[in-house]
Amino acid sequence: MPVWAIVVAGGAGARFGGPKQFLELRGERLVDRAVSSATQACDGVVVVLPRGVPWDGPEVAAAVEGGATRSHSVRAGLSAVPDDADVIVVHDAARPLATAALFRTVITAVEAGADAAVPTVALADTVKRVEHGQVIETVARESLAAAQTPQAFRAAVLRAAHADAADATDDAALVERAGGRVAAVPGDPRNRKVTDPDDLTTLESLS
Repeated sequence: MPVWAIVVAGGAGARFGGPKQFLELRGERLVDRAVSSATQACDGVVVVLPRGVPWDGPEVAAAVEGGATRSHSVRAGLSAVPDDADVIVVHDAARPLATAALFRTVITAVEAGADAAVPTVALADTVKRVEHGQVIETVARESLAAAQTPQAFRAAVLRAAHADAADATDDAALVERAGGRVAAVPGDPRNRKVTDPDDLTTLESLS
């Protein structure tokens, strides 16, 4: 089953103050780390970049320009994935500590029959629902989990989920809306996302 990966690195980093995917973690750019892990687990890798930014990292099958939203960028990556791909993995470059083993875990779950597979980690904190600055309720966390990338998909399922050009914070949400079967697999607590500068400092201690 041909397996391809899309590494999403097209964000402007508005909350961070700049394109964080090109910052270095112990001498290696975040995006390069993400591409390296994807390359070890997949047959081909497509990297999605901000407009006007050329690719100068590890060898990939294709580098394409992203869009205004994450979903637009994933669709740009999909356009460069060959039609004969059976499994497509989508990964955010802002998660530089995702291992090749984690890629293989989600791929295996899809090859075993799931429409999609998402790494998840349990929530440690008590979760409150808040509206307009007021706590509305405490949400039972036993059935909740935090989702990570890489996320793997049957290629046809992912393409169909993106066919109506909908937006979502992750691709699994689109598959869920379409009624697909999304498997949860054990994630990695070290596989944290870089959202602000403090996160990069934390990852330095974990890498």
